[in-house]
Amino acid sequence: MRIALGSDHAGFAAKEALKARLRSLGHEVEDLGCAGPESCDYPDFVIPAAEAVASGRCERGFVLGGSGNGEAMAANKVGGIRAAVVTDAFTAEMARRHNDAQVASFGARVLSEERILELAGIFLGTPFDGGRHLARVEKIAAYERKAAGGA
Repeated sequence: MRIALGSDHAGFAAKEALKARLRSLGHEVEDLGCAGPESCDYPDFVIPAAEAVASGRCERGFVLGGSGNGEAMAANKVGGIRAAVVTDAFTAEMARRHNDAQVASFGARVLSEERILELAGIFLGTPFDGGRHLARVEKIAAYERKAAGGA
């Protein structure tokens, strides 16, 4: 699977650990920054990661920051993206099963690197259930198209 990564300075170390883990599992990783622990602005890296997923260049994305909240908000501004703040196994699984989220957002000041790696594995390994959940995801997409001036 091709996976996009983006983080700010607070998520940098966790992003690097996640990148190494994903590559060791045979995934192709597109690291869209940041490049170090110096203070930076998460939208500069998270939005390109979400765009890589929205364009189809990557199948999934992980974005990381201090809490994961701002990163999810920024990723969700990209058309077609459903990014979820993942804090535990339940939110990792349900983001995929019920919401067909393509991007998981992690707070590196909330979760340990080890926990982020574990939750990323759950996120990647969980399929979308479809069924009754598909209609809900389609309603989100329809509203997004309407808000963007489309049909």
